Amino acid sequence: MRIAANFGLLLLAVAAGPSSFAAQTIFCCHDQSGRQVCGDILPPACYARAYRELGDSGRTARAVAAPLTAEQRAQRAADEQRRKEQERALNEQKRKDQALLNTYGSPKDIEVMRSRAERDLAAAIRASEEKIGEILKQRKRFEDEAEFYRNRPLPVEVVKGLRDADNEIKSQESVIESKKKDQEAIRLKYDEDLRRFLELSQRAPARP
Repeated sequence: MRIAANFGLLLLAVAAGPSSFAAQTIFCCHDQSGRQVCGDILPPACYARAYRELGDSGRTARAVAAPLTAEQRAQRAADEQRRKEQERALNEQKRKDQALLNTYGSPKDIEVMRSRAERDLAAAIRASEEKIGEILKQRKRFEDEAEFYRNRPLPVEVVKGLRDADNEIKSQESVIESKKKDQEAIRLKYDEDLRRFLELSQRAPARP
């Protein structure tokens, strides 16, 4: 490998034209001490460093960045992952916004659907409460029968009747608890739908 000791001599050689070098490319970089090093092939001092390729005119034809360090590669990968996640979130929000606009034509539509969902949940809660009332009546019959067996073992059917009633009451109470949680979720959902719909409506031109 031929490394020029003097950058000025290299430029003179390039300027001399075909008699010296034919379409000669010179590679230049700054070494660890900051001194400029050049050569007609990449000097060892330029390995893993940024360098320039000089053309026939002595001007920079191409600049090559230094290879990334392991830390820089990790940071770039993290930045790219974050960018992709942000892009996915943006696309998902756009999809939800379009679905919202396709579902509702006005704020009144949102309130109508809210009321319908709330009525359905309230009806389900009332049905479970009524069911519990019926079960309590059935259980009362078993309780009354059990009174005749004080200090004596209860018949199997009485024990089973009381146990089944208690289990069914617990089941219906669980349904009621779940439906009450759904009521809160419905409230939050339609509040958010209304807020977002109004926000999107202010951005977009009025629909024909």
